[in-house]
Amino acid sequence: MQPVRILILGTGGMAKNHAESFAAIPGVTVVAGIDTRAEQLATFQATHHIPHGFASVQDAIAWGEFDAVTNVTPDAAHYVTTLPFLAAGKHVLCEKPLATNAAHATEMAAAAAKAGVVNMVNLTYRNVPALQKAAQMVRDGAIGTIRHFEASYLQSWLTQPAWGHWDKEPQWLWRLSSKHGSKGVLGDVGIHILDFATFIAGMDATQISCLLQTFDKAPGGQIGEYVLDANDSATMQVRLSNGALGTVAATRFATGHLNDLRLRLYGMTGGLEVRFEKAESHLRACLGDDINSGTWHDVDCPAVPTVYQRFIAAIRGEGPADPDFARGAALQVLLDKAEASAGQEGKLLAV
Repeated sequence: MQPVRILILGTGGMAKNHAESFAAIPGVTVVAGIDTRAEQLATFQATHHIPHGFASVQDAIAWGEFDAVTNVTPDAAHYVTTLPFLAAGKHVLCEKPLATNAAHATEMAAAAAKAGVVNMVNLTYRNVPALQKAAQMVRDGAIGTIRHFEASYLQSWLTQPAWGHWDKEPQWLWRLSSKHGSKGVLGDVGIHILDFATFIAGMDATQISCLLQTFDKAPGGQIGEYVLDANDSATMQVRLSNGALGTVAATRFATGHLNDLRLRLYGMTGGLEVRFEKAESHLRACLGDDINSGTWHDVDCPAVPTVYQRFIAAIRGEGPADPDFARGAALQVLLDKAEASAGQEGKLLAV
C-alpha cells in the first residue's frame, strides 16, 4: 500500500473533519498543518497529533516532506494558496468553491492539468448514496429523456441557533459579508445544488437566470467589522443542454430545514426524487407501468466512498479524481453567470 503524507492548509472548523477523515485511512498520515494564527495552529496540531506546523505556504513548500495538500482556507484564499502547491508538484484537494470567480478557477484547473497531479474539489454531496445511485440510473436510461427538474438546498441557520449563534460567532458572520470573502448563499451552497442537479442529470447548463436577495438582519446591516451584504436567498431558472428546464433554489431562511437537499427529475419514461435530510439520503422512483398510476417506490442505495477516500485512491492510481478542478471551474462559470444575471434583474444569460 502506497503511503501518503497529508498537509492541512487552514485549521478552522472544517479542518477537523479533514484531519480525522484522512487519519482514519490506512497508510495515510497527516504530517503538517499551516495557519498564520500560531496559537490556533498549535492547538490543532496537539489535538490531532500533527508533528509539524508552518506559518506560511512558502515555509511548508521549502520543507517539502509531504505528498498532498488539503486546502481548508476561506473561499477567497483558495486561488492564491493552491497555485504554489500545484507548481511544487503536490496533489491538492480543495474545499469548494474552487475560487471566487471563473477566471481564477479556470487558471487553477489549467495549472493542475499542467502539473499532472491529482486535483479534486470537495463537493460534499457527491458522497451521498442516493445521488450516486440516481446518477447511475439516469445514465442507464431508466427515466428516458429528461424534460424537467426541480432542485433546492434549504438551510435555516438564520432563523435558529442549532449550529450556533450566527450574530455572534465569526465562523458564521464571515459567510454573510462580501468584504470577508463570502459570495453568500449562492457561492456557499448554491454550488452544491447546481452540481447536485447537473451531475445527476448528466448534462451541462446552457442558460441561467437568477435573482438574489439580501435581508436586513441587524441595525445598519452591520455587526462589528462584518457588513452583512452577502446574499441570503437565490432562485434560478436553468436550461440544460438537451433543452430541459428546471428551477434551482438555495436559502438560509428555510425555517424547519437544518440542511436539506432535494431534487425531482422527470424524464419521458420515469421520474426520480432524491432527498438528503438530517444527514440521511433517500431515493424514490416512478418507472415502467407505474407512471400510469403515479406510483413511487423506494430504491436501495449502496454506500459510497467519501471524498477523502476517493482522493487517496486517485493518488494511489486506484480510482478517478472526480470531481476535479475542471468541474469546479465549470461550476464557477455557472455561479458567475448567475451573479451577473442577478445584477441584470434576472436576465437569461448563456453559459
